[in-house]
Amino acid sequence: MTVEQNIGFGPRVNGLPPVKVRELVSRYVEMVHLTGFEKSLHKELSGGMRKRVDIARAYANSPDILLMDEPFGSLDSQTRSRMQTELLDIWQSEKKTVIFITHDLEEAIYLSDRVIVLTARPSQVWAEMVMPLDRPRTPQLKTTPEFVALRARLEAQMAEAIRAEHAK
Repeated sequence: MTVEQNIGFGPRVNGLPPVKVRELVSRYVEMVHLTGFEKSLHKELSGGMRKRVDIARAYANSPDILLMDEPFGSLDSQTRSRMQTELLDIWQSEKKTVIFITHDLEEAIYLSDRVIVLTARPSQVWAEMVMPLDRPRTPQLKTTPEFVALRARLEAQMAEAIRAEHAK
């Protein structure tokens, strides 16, 4: 499917009128900065562009909660950073609840209002940390003392969970 077919698939299947589907597709194509690529096929897109299509497709369905399981894990660091910022920008305008699963501590802190640390299998909640960081967020936040301190606290929580797991 093309970019526009991908983004419009869910709304079309859910019975939205074609005019509304086109409006949604246009809105999300612009929001994820893919203007000019509407007719491009998935195989013609870069990894970052494919992820933006994935995000737009998910948001176009207007979910109450969006589950994202390691969505940027396969991206190079520069693309990953850009996608994190794009996701924050989309969240800022959409205000949807996102449950974001990641093993990347900086990504968890940067994107989240709340981080949940899980134990190994079977997973249980080990710790919960509220991220007292203002929005909107920019990549420069990652270099602030506050961010570094949050990372250290989160690393300590994870180390404690690992020690407890090995002590069993």
